[in-house]
Amino acid sequence: MFSSRLSWDQSHNPLTVALQARPAAAPPPLDLTVGNPTQALPQLYDDELARALAVLGDPAGLRYEPTPRGLPTCRAAIADYYRGRGLAIDPEQLVLCASTSEAYSWLFQLLCDPGDAVLFPQPSYPLIDYLARLSAVQVIPYALRDCVDHFALSADELSAANAAASGRARALITVSPNNPTGSVLRRAELALLRRHCAQAGLALIVDEVFSDYLLPSLAPASASQMPADRLVPSVLGEPASDDAQPLTFVLSGLSKVLGLPQLKLGWIHVSGPEPLRSQAQDRLELVADTFLSVSTPVQLAAPALLAQQPRIRTALLAHVADNLQTLRQTLAGSAVSPLPVEAGWYCILRLPAVLSEDEWTVRLLRDDDVLVHPGYFFDLCQPGKAFIVMSLLAPSDIFRRGLARLRDRVAHVLHSAHDS
Repeated sequence: MFSSRLSWDQSHNPLTVALQARPAAAPPPLDLTVGNPTQALPQLYDDELARALAVLGDPAGLRYEPTPRGLPTCRAAIADYYRGRGLAIDPEQLVLCASTSEAYSWLFQLLCDPGDAVLFPQPSYPLIDYLARLSAVQVIPYALRDCVDHFALSADELSAANAAASGRARALITVSPNNPTGSVLRRAELALLRRHCAQAGLALIVDEVFSDYLLPSLAPASASQMPADRLVPSVLGEPASDDAQPLTFVLSGLSKVLGLPQLKLGWIHVSGPEPLRSQAQDRLELVADTFLSVSTPVQLAAPALLAQQPRIRTALLAHVADNLQTLRQTLAGSAVSPLPVEAGWYCILRLPAVLSEDEWTVRLLRDDDVLVHPGYFFDLCQPGKAFIVMSLLAPSDIFRRGLARLRDRVAHVLHSAHDS
């Protein structure tokens, strides 16, 4: 009766079972998974931003004037936002959508027939898998290697994934900064991706939703001391050589740029060699015209909203940096090892493998009222290792208390294991 695209395992994981088993009268746990800035830091969203939203009441929003690529004023505001980052883009190369999730769906429909494949990174955000399967597209992972300073791309892994697709691969996805690893592409890695896609005839899809949130110590100016290994804050600012120019789609949106996931506005920037780029954009416009999913009011509000971006970005980065410093101080000398994080607002902790990830997360919730994600939620699966994923957005007091409880629980478990 139902589509096979929805034939996922419907059983609950142990952490969900443990959450459901909590007494209704129990206080909420110390939530170290919160990823919504409006929930974690409501003080950022003040009267000034509310005034920017007042345009949502503009009578112009009552008029229905379908524009498949998006209103020119909105696309111009997005181009202005990039200009403020030192990136010059043509608004005519933008196609607006309701979210980056919808952008993925549209691109899968643009590029793939049922049964075709896309290559995507592991670890990464699990939603990509669901979106692809809902479009009847296979997902073929390529592993990111846990190096000393970041999770790195490998030519061997890309080639192996392409071979596993058996000629059905149509696109390669990269997420930079990655969620949850916080890794940022290096110049050499971007060149590798472009070269691989150009040679294999793949489109390159670049998810850049966290690109505004490089941690201050890793700003491009300081990282440029090693030009060959320079961080790439945005693919849009990196020229491609003539022999490595694949059809490229760069995704972003208000959910992360402004920390406003409830305002459904995302975008796709289309680039690549002509006439392929124009053909892709014309077809993508047809897909957008079929759905017309972006509301007029949010497009009218975009210029005023994006004018607030520098203030919100600065405050979010300061909060994330403070929490990251708290994390390093709290866990120093403990058996909990934070992995390097370069950007975004998530981090990964390696725990002693005396317990499984499920056992760690359930015990932390049950005994310490601390909520974290197991690493396998993000395909962070390495034999003999245990990881948890947590957000750096949590309110400072909750973050500090939750970390201390986590550190002490790990020490207690290790002490008990040693005594037994």
